[in-house]
Amino acid sequence: MIEANDSRHKSWVNVPQNSQFPIQNLPFGIYNTNNKSARVGVALGEHIIDLSAVAKLGLFNDLGFDNSVFSSDKLNDLMKYGKQGTRSLRQRISELFRDSNDTVSTHNGKVLDLQSEATMHLPITIGDYTDFYSSKEHATNLGKMFRDPENALLENWKHIPVGYHGRSSSIVVTGVDFHRPMGQSKAADASAPSYGPCRLMDFELELGFVTYQGKAMGERITTNEADDYIFGMCLFNDWSARDIQKWEYIPLGPFLGKSFASHMSAWIVTLDALEPFRVPGPKQDPSVLSYLEYKDDKNININLEVFIQAPGQDPHRVSRSNYQYMYWNMNQQLAHH
Repeated sequence: MIEANDSRHKSWVNVPQNSQFPIQNLPFGIYNTNNKSARVGVALGEHIIDLSAVAKLGLFNDLGFDNSVFSSDKLNDLMKYGKQGTRSLRQRISELFRDSNDTVSTHNGKVLDLQSEATMHLPITIGDYTDFYSSKEHATNLGKMFRDPENALLENWKHIPVGYHGRSSSIVVTGVDFHRPMGQSKAADASAPSYGPCRLMDFELELGFVTYQGKAMGERITTNEADDYIFGMCLFNDWSARDIQKWEYIPLGPFLGKSFASHMSAWIVTLDALEPFRVPGPKQDPSVLSYLEYKDDKNININLEVFIQAPGQDPHRVSRSNYQYMYWNMNQQLAHH
């Protein structure tokens, strides 16, 4: 077990019961306040740990980090230290903020900020973004929407990872408004397509994987190595203009129906923090080719909850969740311009 995940740990910081951010979580993000520039922070209860301030106390000096990475407005420089680097950092943060350690508690006015007084930013510079059909049920449902329901799940889905490259430049942090997309669509009873605003806007509750720097071009990452190249996970809402998507989908897949906006959560939960939730995966039938085979539990049991909240109305529950670390009240509004 990763020591920082021990459920017995408590923090000297007041963490409300059933908080999304107990000391066993410690997700990373980028924030600023009225008197602090954008920097690296870690969520703990209702607070944010200012890693730049902790670093100035010399408490990360033996971990091998250049302290400038903690003052960066993106996590990319920090992630260059790889799995072992970020694991040792999360372990040190866990140790410093336990109730048995008073090393930084006397500096709490400098190292802690309230989340309610902070502005969150897109946590990473995104160089590439690939969207996968990772769920058989999702791929089947989409196939029913766009193809013959009797041929909903295409044959290749059970054999290879099926995905497409999305538009990384349109990914924004949670809470940022966006324009309703314009595009071509063709109604079932129309003889020709028409141009106008999307009328079938859809949301997708997804999880994003944030990866470390990979290998050199042409070199392969095996399934046994995959965990070493995953920094963490975040909530992701791949907004979809279904009427535009349906018309453009064949033959090359999503394009303008998916290119206008995607929201990602401000906090990235490390893969290490999710280790206690690993479970056996479903049986692979038919068996995959040998290069896709894997050992041990590579699946993570995460239940998510979504609410849709229209102006002046109470939230409407879409699906149920018991997941203690991540909770999402999806109350973003479309900006009609």
